[in-house]
Amino acid sequence: MSPQQRTLHLNAFLMSTGHHEASWRLPESNPLASTDIRHYQNLARIAERGTFDSIFFADSPVIFGDVGRRPAGKLEPTVLLTAIAAATEKIGLIATASTTYNDPFNLARRFASVDFVSGGRAGWNVVTTAGPEAARNFGIDDQPAHATRYERAAEFLDVAAKLWDSWDDDAVLADKEAGVWADSAKVRPINHVGKHFRVRGPLNVPRSPQGHPLIVQAGSSENGKGLAARYAEAVFTAQQTLEDAQAFYADLKARTVALGRLADSIKILPGIVPVIASTQAEALRLERELDELIRPEYARAELAKTLRVKPEDLPLDRQLPADLPDEDSIEGAKSRYTLIVELARRESLTVRQLIGRLGGGRGHLTFAGTPEQVADAIQLWFENGAADGFNIMPPVLPTGLETFVEQVVPVLRKRGLFRNEYTGSTLREHYGLDRPTARFSEVEPLTGALA
Repeated sequence: MSPQQRTLHLNAFLMSTGHHEASWRLPESNPLASTDIRHYQNLARIAERGTFDSIFFADSPVIFGDVGRRPAGKLEPTVLLTAIAAATEKIGLIATASTTYNDPFNLARRFASVDFVSGGRAGWNVVTTAGPEAARNFGIDDQPAHATRYERAAEFLDVAAKLWDSWDDDAVLADKEAGVWADSAKVRPINHVGKHFRVRGPLNVPRSPQGHPLIVQAGSSENGKGLAARYAEAVFTAQQTLEDAQAFYADLKARTVALGRLADSIKILPGIVPVIASTQAEALRLERELDELIRPEYARAELAKTLRVKPEDLPLDRQLPADLPDEDSIEGAKSRYTLIVELARRESLTVRQLIGRLGGGRGHLTFAGTPEQVADAIQLWFENGAADGFNIMPPVLPTGLETFVEQVVPVLRKRGLFRNEYTGSTLREHYGLDRPTARFSEVEPLTGALA
């Protein structure tokens, strides 16, 4: 393929035994996979074999859903990435971390450290964390307001960028003869004073291989899109139809350009849950078998929590009630709330049917078909202004990822849509993004050489 040809970006969204909530119940699944580092190292190597741009771990500082429903234990993702970095060579490594329940200095240091450990493959999925359950783990009775969380996130990212830029690229001299390890004139405090943070700096880690880790964002609300347009370099989004995906894509690209950035400086990757088999009928049968393993009492309780209603208000064989809370009253996960309600209304789904649709990907597009049909769907969105690539969410792991790499990736390569081999070594190079130039604070440098 020519250097100028636009090519897909593929990220593997990894979740224990797979994205389908009943995947852990399959005979071949390991129900303890969520805390097995060898499982994740194997998945990363499979994705690297398929020359994926990156792998990604979602995270929240709270137990995910009902522990009776699916495996809920989850390793801290930046720690997980360091172990995966040692088992891989090229693939990018993206972890989620919250700006609501962390501080900028700690996270800036942590991601700079992962970038060093991995040789320039680190990415940070920035989230603001919705839900009162997480708030209560940090001594807060309820989540901060939606707008407040995004305001804090913007300042958080500004502070992190200043900290990553508090060292010049050439600050470290390591001059044994002169006895000077670093040039103190090239290491600066940031002296940030804002509404949410006061941070002196500098960071206690030199500027990392990528300068800044790749910044990823996954919110699709108005505030989420505003944050993404200003800061994000890749966006993970949930879209159910080509038309909705095209509208989101056009809107976010326009917002990005309006802020003085290039449209191609932000990559948009909708999620897709591919159920793959040799025939479409077989793929649909596999999908039904998974859906039949869903425990509806657990799934209904989770749906009720998302919709801010009581489980008894959602009879399984009726459609959603007409008097759901207004979208404007939702303070957490606004875009996912809207997507679920619109999906149910558009297709006149009963609660039971809706639970089945959400069981595979929690609102992301699910697609059952042959490798060629999956490739067709990806190509359609990619070539028609709906995506720069895809967040691949296998319903069952590791088999779903293996099948995608072995059967779909070759089709995409044959069509000239995806790379045959890695041409760079950093995550930014995989995504075709420049290494950011350091922007230094207008303050006095440190005095004396750093020891």
